[in-house]
Amino acid sequence: MEKGYKKGVVKWNIQVASNIYEMKMTPHSTRPFQGEPGQFYMLRGWKGLDPFLARPISVSNIIDGEITFLYEVRGRGTDIISKLKSGDTLELMGPLGNGFNTSLKGNIALISGGIGIAPVIFLAKSLKTDVDFYCGFRDEVYCIDEIKKYSRNVYISTENGIVGHEGLITEIFQPDGYEVVYSCGPVAMMKKVVEICEGKVPVYISMESKMACGMGACLGCSIKTSKGIQRVCKEGPVFLGEEVFFSD
Repeated sequence: MEKGYKKGVVKWNIQVASNIYEMKMTPHSTRPFQGEPGQFYMLRGWKGLDPFLARPISVSNIIDGEITFLYEVRGRGTDIISKLKSGDTLELMGPLGNGFNTSLKGNIALISGGIGIAPVIFLAKSLKTDVDFYCGFRDEVYCIDEIKKYSRNVYISTENGIVGHEGLITEIFQPDGYEVVYSCGPVAMMKKVVEICEGKVPVYISMESKMACGMGACLGCSIKTSKGIQRVCKEGPVFLGEEVFFSD
């Protein structure tokens, strides 16, 4: 990883659903962007110290040195980023963290919830094996056509039943027949996935946490695991699900 923040140039920054945006960036220099599924970058799309903290956003794709982020507007920082236009520059640092193992073979289930779909899309593109994709949304669905390009089967749930199963994605997922499961989304969803798969198949989850530095120095993103206190930005974001102590 190259230390410190560097500049990137916005190629496009488009809205794909309510409060969901896709931003593609080219490097400001000749050095291409790098990253693996599950890794993230710290982004600053503003000058000065307000907002004070950069925003951690997962990599959703890298092609020919250009990087794509799929993100949700949740606060002031991501709202500022969503207003960037083609040709604008922003500062970013990465790739950071440890991602998913993309070398595994066999039948693999990918389970996402909401904006947790971002790193899982990149993972689906990177795996060289059979993939079933389970994706849950509150109501509006997005990126389904892209997912279908890289998945054997796609299963969808929405809480209001507008598309696919009415309810939660964990209500239709069964672990039988899979060698490994990868998941990213709300903590409650990932906790349920781990419970469903307990004693049957290993589950790797990508944890989300508020971060200050993104490099493990501030300890602000620490979580409890069977290995002790671990930092989401450094030892994670990807953890073996059975090792994570989920808080109630």
